[in-house]
Amino acid sequence: MRLLLIRHGETPLNAARVMQPPDTPLSPRGLQQARAVAERLRDETLSELWSSDLPRAWQTAEAIARACRRPLLPQPQLHERNFGDLRGRPYDSLGFDPLAMQEAPLGGESVRDFEARIDEAFDAAVLAAQAGGGTLVLVTHGLVIHSLLARRVALPPGTVLPARIANASVTEIVAAAGPGMAPRALRVDCTAHLLGDRADDPLALSGG
Repeated sequence: MRLLLIRHGETPLNAARVMQPPDTPLSPRGLQQARAVAERLRDETLSELWSSDLPRAWQTAEAIARACRRPLLPQPQLHERNFGDLRGRPYDSLGFDPLAMQEAPLGGESVRDFEARIDEAFDAAVLAAQAGGGTLVLVTHGLVIHSLLARRVALPPGTVLPARIANASVTEIVAAAGPGMAPRALRVDCTAHLLGDRADDPLALSGG
């Protein structure tokens, strides 16, 4: 069983620190990042390619689908947390940290509901990866990946979960070490394929 969790490329609102509406597309830099992660995965044997169907994730996944010649399957459960009426507002205008909110913003989603939704998607992905062989790729969002790593995945010894998952990063997850144990991360938030952006994982440059 092998899963790759991919965060979408950069958007204009990422760079501007604005809570993103669902229709936010990639920026030109984000499109370059999407092509870079697609090139990294070109020689992977993919069993399936799933993606959030929000435009920023979908555009990233489309680049991977073209490079790997695999069909792309929409998975709405992989959406970013819904921040409701806060979407479209600059972080610095709020006067509080919206990411720390446990309750649902007006028109949005609580942490509890968000975690339940993405856990369903993760469980389905693990089952599909176990059944299909090869590698299953999930293209999704930063809070989704961060939450799954914090709660559902065993990190490599000595690894500290980053505060923020980088745009177009790759996180590699494999089967649990034993019965009843969580799946294991072999690599977390790797951006070596982005070269000058954050080339911080030499293992990836050797094909890992």
